[in-house]
Amino acid sequence: MRSIRKIGSLAMIVAVVASLSACEGMTTRQRDTAIGAGVGGAAGAVIGGSALSTLGGAAVGGVIGNQVGK
Repeated sequence: MRSIRKIGSLAMIVAVVASLSACEGMTTRQRDTAIGAGVGGAAGAVIGGSALSTLGGAAVGGVIGNQVGK
């Protein structure tokens, strides 16, 4: 059971590092949109607990993130 947790933790670290390196060539507006979508998706998952609420939160967060820098 411990090895599964270690593999899961390692996979999460790799995913975070890969996602951060993917933002290098983005404009500020694109970066804000991606951050908003990520935060909105996480909030939707916590509040609603379903895939539909996660998608809705990501969509709303992406729109808000896109409009913040205007």
